[in-house]
Amino acid sequence: MYLIKSPLLLKWYYPSLTWHKSRDQKVIYLTFDDGPIPDVTDFALKTLKSFNAKATFFCIGDNIHKHPDIFEKIKNDGHRIGNHTFNHLKGWKTPDEIYTKNFQKCQEITNTNLFRPPYGKISLFQARHLRAAMKGRKPKVIMWDVLSADFDKRITKEQSLQFVILRSLPGSIVVFHDSEKASEKLYYALPKVLHHFSKKGFRFLSL
Repeated sequence: MYLIKSPLLLKWYYPSLTWHKSRDQKVIYLTFDDGPIPDVTDFALKTLKSFNAKATFFCIGDNIHKHPDIFEKIKNDGHRIGNHTFNHLKGWKTPDEIYTKNFQKCQEITNTNLFRPPYGKISLFQARHLRAAMKGRKPKVIMWDVLSADFDKRITKEQSLQFVILRSLPGSIVVFHDSEKASEKLYYALPKVLHHFSKKGFRFLSL
């Protein structure tokens, strides 16, 4: 089970996490989880560049090891990098020590203060201990307020597009996935989202 739009109660319970940015400007923050992956991440980068858009990529450490050239391309194109653990661990089902070590292993490669917990699931204990794992840097745990659900085989690519179009607001943090599982919906929805909001005067910035 997942929610397309993050509920207010959840934001109230986890106030230290970032759910969206300022609503005062026409800016949308696109984010991509689970890469880098050949072809899929390349498509995202090419499409973003065609709209002069910047984004944030929450990368899995193991995928960085497998595809370092694509990881470097993300950075060279001017996008932000976020930590998404080394092995895409689910915080609620992983012992704290194992979770922290896995986070640290990815941190050694990404060297960032941005972190998104896989599946959006992290315990309060794990969240509090990120600062020590980042060696004194102030961590920013990035959640979202709009989920494209591009990973879900039960929905169509048209539905995925509408989830983003209808629910995004100024300051929204939107989640896509640059993974093979999500590729069909990403290929369909991303260009249309960029086109739709660009016509309305929105900019796309990294976090």
